[in-house]
Amino acid sequence: MAGRVLGLAAGLHQTWRRSLQVRVVTITLVVSSLLVGGFAYLIANKITDILVENAKADTLLRLRSGSDYSAKQFYLYSQPQEAQLQDTIEGTVNYLAGGDPQQTSGVVVAITADSYTGIIETRTSPATDVRPLVSRELRAAVAEGKVAHQIRTGRLGGERTKYLVYGSPVPTRFGQLELYYLVPLSRQDATAADARATVLATGLALVLLLGLLAALVTRLVVTPVRVAARTAQRLSAGLLDQRMEVNGEDDLALLAASFNQMATNLQRQILRLEEMSRLQRRFTSDVSHELRTPLTTVRMAADLIFAERDEFDPAVARSAELLQAELDRFEELLTDLLEISRFDAGFAMLDSEPTDLVPVVHRVADRLAGLAERAGVAIELDVPSTPVIAEVDPRRVERVLRNLVGNAVEHGEAKPVLITLGMDRTAVAITVRDHGVGLRPGEEKLVFNRFWRADPSRARQTGGTGLGLSISLEDARLHGGWLEAWGAPGQGAQFRLTLPARAGDRLTTSPLRLVPADAALPFGGPRAGEVLAIGPAGGGALAIGPGPAADDGDRAEVRS
Repeated sequence: MAGRVLGLAAGLHQTWRRSLQVRVVTITLVVSSLLVGGFAYLIANKITDILVENAKADTLLRLRSGSDYSAKQFYLYSQPQEAQLQDTIEGTVNYLAGGDPQQTSGVVVAITADSYTGIIETRTSPATDVRPLVSRELRAAVAEGKVAHQIRTGRLGGERTKYLVYGSPVPTRFGQLELYYLVPLSRQDATAADARATVLATGLALVLLLGLLAALVTRLVVTPVRVAARTAQRLSAGLLDQRMEVNGEDDLALLAASFNQMATNLQRQILRLEEMSRLQRRFTSDVSHELRTPLTTVRMAADLIFAERDEFDPAVARSAELLQAELDRFEELLTDLLEISRFDAGFAMLDSEPTDLVPVVHRVADRLAGLAERAGVAIELDVPSTPVIAEVDPRRVERVLRNLVGNAVEHGEAKPVLITLGMDRTAVAITVRDHGVGLRPGEEKLVFNRFWRADPSRARQTGGTGLGLSISLEDARLHGGWLEAWGAPGQGAQFRLTLPARAGDRLTTSPLRLVPADAALPFGGPRAGEVLAIGPAGGGALAIGPGPAADDGDRAEVRS
């Protein structure tokens, strides 16, 4: 039962948040109900007060007339013990009540003599006991010679009824008697109840009418907005020919026309940009292919010159060495450009196979050992002694590691570079940690951009092309994995490659930390833990890691 209530509450909350029409209609109903309810309360009270005041005025008039009549009837009596006094009192009560002791109007007339208890008996018409309805306070006020009244509820031989009780003194030669009128307010209550029911029914109809009107008006406004939202969703999905229907010449029609104009302009711009992008990719691919032939010829000539450099003048020999090095870099750049063009065109294919990543890591370290020795950087390995098998493309993984390790050696500032390999049941991860200058805040969002350099004035030590990390990022995406970067000024940087152990699986966590355990993050300073998380669909987002002491900081990736 509790689950159903919670589910219903959650559904209502979701409907409230998502539907503008529901919110407007609900607010209109609530506010109008409060206003109409307050108005009905005031009207009903006013009608009741008017009816009671009319009853008071009528009863007071009858009371004064009856008091004068009773005083004349009792004027001849000078002693309360006279024999005819009791009969005169009874006759006077019957006369004031309408002349019929059995009258059915509901009005009760009573004459009492509190000063002569036991001598003069209380007389009422019709005969009933009025003492429960005549309070002690009212009796005291009348005994003091005042005209007083009260509204009391009680029984006088029938149903429980509300009475207006009026009392007045009747002066005589031997003292004072008390005259009371008990007028039932049943008719006034019924009239007031009818008035309240009428006002409430009218108010309810008005509230429903206002709710219906609010729903209709809101629908007129919300429907075009919903159509615009659906059209915008189709446009964002690539259906650039979607348009809104324009009806009339009002503000909503102007909105639809403006939306259509915007969609047309966007379609034109997107098509132009797509064409430019296609031409750019085609140009890059064609230029790269066309440069292959002259490059091969230049390479053959350069190899011949380089082989005979010992017989040349030292300056010419040095020029031959520089020519050879730059040709190597040029050829590498052409290879990277061709690879980038394949990624951009969507032609890159993944050739996955079960691969032991331990030999791959050792092979990368061995190939870059010479470069690391020239840069004065030691490459350290932390890999399991047992095989780490994953379904990956070994050529692409090795290329990613070469780029990451080469980048770490270049920025390592002659400090050791640590390569760590880890695995769990669903994923494998490789981290490359350097202790160089690190990354300034915001640079972790730029390191994977093509041709980006942290310090443009700084010469490359490794002769890289500036496309290595971009290609590595695309290789990671092609595997359905993540390539993430962490860095802090003066503390170096760490890159983490996480790949699914089985091709096609979706990653949820990584077996290795992204923020290294030796990173000293300042108190309250999340900048040092900034992480660039790249998801398998190609989306990138900036996440903030809580610090090296929390394992969950490695799992704060934003995945697409």
